[in-house]
Amino acid sequence: MAKEKGLTPQSQDFSEWYLEVIQRAELADYGPVRGTIVVRPYGYAIWENIQQVLDRMFKETGHQNAYFPLFIPMSFLRKEAEHVEGFSPELAVVTHAGGEELEEPLAVRPTSETVIGYMWSKWIRSWRDLPQLLNQWGNVVRWEMRTRPFLRTSEFLWQEGHTAHATREEAEEEVRRMLSIYARLAREYAAIPVIEGLKTEKEKFAGAVYTTTIEALMKDGKALQAGTSHYLGENFARAFDIKFQDRDLQVKYVHTTSWGLSWRFIGAIIMTHGDDRGLVLPPRLAPIQVVIVPIYKDESRERVLEAAQGLRQALQAKGLRVHLDDRDQHTPGYKFHEWELKGVPFRVELGPKDLEGGQAVLASRLGGKETLPLAALPEALPGKLDAFHEELYRRALAFREDHTRKVDTYEAFKEAVQEGFALAFHCGDKACERLIQEETTATTRCVPFEAEPEEGFCVRCGRPSAYGKRVVFAKAY
Repeated sequence: MAKEKGLTPQSQDFSEWYLEVIQRAELADYGPVRGTIVVRPYGYAIWENIQQVLDRMFKETGHQNAYFPLFIPMSFLRKEAEHVEGFSPELAVVTHAGGEELEEPLAVRPTSETVIGYMWSKWIRSWRDLPQLLNQWGNVVRWEMRTRPFLRTSEFLWQEGHTAHATREEAEEEVRRMLSIYARLAREYAAIPVIEGLKTEKEKFAGAVYTTTIEALMKDGKALQAGTSHYLGENFARAFDIKFQDRDLQVKYVHTTSWGLSWRFIGAIIMTHGDDRGLVLPPRLAPIQVVIVPIYKDESRERVLEAAQGLRQALQAKGLRVHLDDRDQHTPGYKFHEWELKGVPFRVELGPKDLEGGQAVLASRLGGKETLPLAALPEALPGKLDAFHEELYRRALAFREDHTRKVDTYEAFKEAVQEGFALAFHCGDKACERLIQEETTATTRCVPFEAEPEEGFCVRCGRPSAYGKRVVFAKAY
């Protein structure tokens, strides 16, 4: 790696930098089928850490994991007209199996609302059967025309939550509860500042009454939808006849929700924090939080390695994810470069002179080195990892604030969306939204929940604002 040319600078070609860093840091490679990727162990370890955090938070809020079939009868998708219309262009459909043509074509799961709705119609009879709080970890297939690793792939890994409730109020509480979990993952674990808000009618999930979202800003000024939570109302309940007898003995339809977060969250981490030297991984999700690089010659090898192994054990005893790079075939300089590229937060350099002084050199991926007593590292590093997280978040938030502009004219709007978020009034008309997208390639990202109430006129057509506050617009992945 040390002899490879450097990564394409972000300022020169951000898209090329992104593709290069994914391959060079060994996160993923391209699969043999167009639009697919192979996730390598280092990349999958990031997904596992995301999965572990979310799974714990889901279970703390009463959800249970289940698994539903990958193959879905096409007739199921047709039962909810808006849903099938939204997904039809992306469907992969099986027409033959076992050497014969199937009586009914099967969609390869694009999402599971329909098959779960079918099963709920069998399971739910009474208010005593509610709420249903389910989550599924799995893969889905959406035949994307323009693919990009982690961001848009024909097959991807995700979690999809599905819940059924007796009342609209309970379902809507669930929608916001799960969105807040995604926001917490972003802020407290990935060090990514996000805006929580409501999608417009044009941008909502196919089949939803409304969609809520967390939106992040990448280093190239584009937005990324990092997680969504949907209120489906009675739409799927009516389509699949999911009814229950309530306490008042009346038969009613359930209210359902769905919510999901995919491995595009890995793409968000890469593009929020990475730099021209490679990845910069948030410590709470990094597969390796500390790498130890021993520096030795033949006569000091055994002594240095013994000390490095002891340090690794002491750090692991503190609950840290530690790797000891004891490969003999590579120089220390090569290893420094490799672990910087892979975004490991801290590197410990340990040589014979360090041992004589009872110390080690600690290098941060955010820059800077310091010499610390060897015995102090196990106590010092947990706090330093927390400080690393806070600094990552501070930098990302500062970037977002520097690239967010309030605009009131269409000319100012066009300039703002070239570099980040534009906060503008909008009339709420889908046709107006489509024209803005055609003319600028920018879309509405969300109507932010936390924005101050404010009245104004649509940035494009001049009609009164439909939302009573400014809407977040941006070009997006």
